[in-house]
Amino acid sequence: MKQILLPTDFSENSIKAIHYALLVFKDLKCTFYLLHAFTPPVYQTEYLLGNPGQIGLGDMLRESSEMQMKELQTQLKDQFNNPNHIFIPRIAFNILTDEISQTVVAENIDLIVMGTQGATNAAEILIGTQTVHVIKRAKCPVLAIPQKFKNATPKKILFPTDYEIHYEKEKLEQLLQIADLHGSSINVMHVWAGYELTEDQEKNKGQLKGLLGNLCLFHEVHDNGIIPAINEFLGKEKVDLLVMVRNKHTFLERLFIEPVIKKIGLHVTVPFMVLPYYN
Repeated sequence: MKQILLPTDFSENSIKAIHYALLVFKDLKCTFYLLHAFTPPVYQTEYLLGNPGQIGLGDMLRESSEMQMKELQTQLKDQFNNPNHIFIPRIAFNILTDEISQTVVAENIDLIVMGTQGATNAAEILIGTQTVHVIKRAKCPVLAIPQKFKNATPKKILFPTDYEIHYEKEKLEQLLQIADLHGSSINVMHVWAGYELTEDQEKNKGQLKGLLGNLCLFHEVHDNGIIPAINEFLGKEKVDLLVMVRNKHTFLERLFIEPVIKKIGLHVTVPFMVLPYYN
């Protein structure tokens, strides 16, 4: 039984991400944890100390959250009615990222699926702040779903890599499972910067080819930055899913630890899965 965590703030974007997860894994037995974490709008010391003006606010927020969660469960069961799927609701008074981290460990979560933006939906945000924080901290893969993406079967997957990682089947499990469920092609893209692959890179490439088998196609993109290369490929090909590795040695990790991520231009227009990959 696959364990999937679905954080939600009950916004349109988060519910759309839930729908995507239910469709992608419709033929797989799954337990879905519907998680909503809440804190008062003004989360201050006086609240914790029992300021009279805020007494009862937490109870009101919990009641509202419970009502919305019940409505969401009813809607999902009515719309999808899938005997393969079990829903377990979770409502917590906690910071979202903290609650996600705790739930991943407690429930042995295989995958987190969430929207890229919350209810604020700020136009200038390429990847929502909450989503970035979850990706940075998560010990399991995170699948982020853009707000404007129209649900589609992930038939074509783009997997950029620099071949700097020793690939293992277990760490690529979520990618392999999705590809197997949908007969997807995996387009492995390497940006060539004028240097031949090292012996280790060649070995890693061979390992990756062995793991992906007939599912994969290899692409060499010459002398181009990784972000422009990804954007160009997404513009030319009908890609349904972008998969990237977050490792301390990879470009993705460097992007996430630098504040320039929102200025880079990686416009997430397709579902975007990040694999935490630590040797």
